[in-house]
Amino acid sequence: MKKLLLIFAAVALWPVWLPVFSMPAAAQKVQAFKGFYDVRNYGAKGDGRALDTDAINRAIEAAAAGGGGTVFFPAGTYLSFSIHLKSNITLYLDNGATILAADPAKDGGKYDSFEPNAFDMYQDFGHSHWQNSLMWGIGIENFAVLGQGRIDGRGLSRRSPGPQKPRTEGETPTSMKNNVSPLGETSPLKEMDGLGTKAIALKLSKNITLKDFTIFEGGHFAVLATGVDNLTIDNLKVDTNRDGFDIDACRNVRIANVQVNTPNDDAIVLKSSYALGFARATENVVITNSQVSAFDLGTMLDGTFKTTQEFAPDKDRPTGRLKLGTESNGGFKNIAISNITFVHCRGLALETVDGGNIEDVSVTNITMRDILTAPIFIRLGKRQRGPDGAPLAKIRRVSISNVVVADAHHEFASIIAGLAESPIEDVRLSNIRIHYRGGGTVEDAARVVPENEKNYPEPSMFGVLPAYGFFIRHARNVTFDNVAVSFEKPDARPAFLLDDVSGAEFFLTNAELSSGAKMFVLKNVADFGVFQSRNIPDTRVDKTERKEF
Repeated sequence: MKKLLLIFAAVALWPVWLPVFSMPAAAQKVQAFKGFYDVRNYGAKGDGRALDTDAINRAIEAAAAGGGGTVFFPAGTYLSFSIHLKSNITLYLDNGATILAADPAKDGGKYDSFEPNAFDMYQDFGHSHWQNSLMWGIGIENFAVLGQGRIDGRGLSRRSPGPQKPRTEGETPTSMKNNVSPLGETSPLKEMDGLGTKAIALKLSKNITLKDFTIFEGGHFAVLATGVDNLTIDNLKVDTNRDGFDIDACRNVRIANVQVNTPNDDAIVLKSSYALGFARATENVVITNSQVSAFDLGTMLDGTFKTTQEFAPDKDRPTGRLKLGTESNGGFKNIAISNITFVHCRGLALETVDGGNIEDVSVTNITMRDILTAPIFIRLGKRQRGPDGAPLAKIRRVSISNVVVADAHHEFASIIAGLAESPIEDVRLSNIRIHYRGGGTVEDAARVVPENEKNYPEPSMFGVLPAYGFFIRHARNVTFDNVAVSFEKPDARPAFLLDDVSGAEFFLTNAELSSGAKMFVLKNVADFGVFQSRNIPDTRVDKTERKEF
């Protein structure tokens, strides 16, 4: 009797098991039950040699026609060009299953052509198109990719021509002269036709979940989500040759438990471009319990964590960071970032240069080691890459707390830099420890820092800074509470330089100083105070054109 009960229970639960375990060989030849679609039943070989594009798309179409379901990839390697995503579908990549991006030069096919975009003059090519991808969906909902399998972007291109109008020098990083992108392209769109540049691309969609799988070499973007609402990215491992996650003009986003390694570009980046044809804020975003890094490509996944690569394609040090910007037409609102480790990469960057505001941002519980540019970079500029008439941006109500940084590169102090006509407002930094490499000179301390208002925002845009701890310019109401900076080698520069700052207060502030170096240099500063800080008496300055102490 017990055996009969067990058999009946097994039969009753059979549909539940199927999305998790491969079907028995006899059952693979027929559709076992409604809602489950094994790609092998639709002609997929999974041998890594035969093109499985049509079979995969047939399985997805069948699932969509049936009202939705799970499209299942059992263990195997599925060589494919563009996969068309549909609503109410889950792609399940079983352990041992790999979707391998085909190479147009070798595999006898091509990716879907990039669609026209009347607004592609306002952002780089990669941000302006979605269909030229390994997987893409436009206007879909209730979609997921799950499972312990892998997406291998071997055949994807990481190329990205610039906007479809010549860049001015102000729009162009110093490493991108003559309208040349970091990888050397000028804008040959005809050469991009048939190439795939993204592993997963989503536009104007909602209720999307990406969970548990791995992406290797994801092209220009491992994941590009534009205008996507209710997006969850959980427990992904990404080791890729350009950007990891580009979350552009999205709302209600949760990114958790991810590891993203991107030596050539940003790891997790929030954007708000004009690619949709209107400015839309990225808002209500949580990023937590994750790691970003810029180890040599592939060495995060294989566990060797190598650091032989010296430069990213923009001729600066490897990237691998968490950033807001650069595309910033719509701005960023209500962003919470917590429990993130940065390892061998650039630091945290909050940037708006195209007219959108950054408002209500909380960053807490951050650790950083081997940081290659500024540990903290907050930049408001006026590149204004968008339709005419956009206002100057605002940055206000930013809180950064509980940050520990070791081995930060000496050239780049942490930076808070706004505009004279639009200062950064209401920034609070608390419980922060930053240990720099040191080595700054007296000549460095005397440098006059250019404004570079229209330049592409990177910490290196200002050159070696005249302070080793924090450089603050064009800011209002900035509070430092229990902040300490120190160095490995003696540094002749002051710890803090404030230029055109009103309403700055420092509590329990500590800075290691070389002989003769000052803790504070103030230029055109009003309403300044330092209290209960080591090695310096309580000081209040109502207004000064220049003061050092």
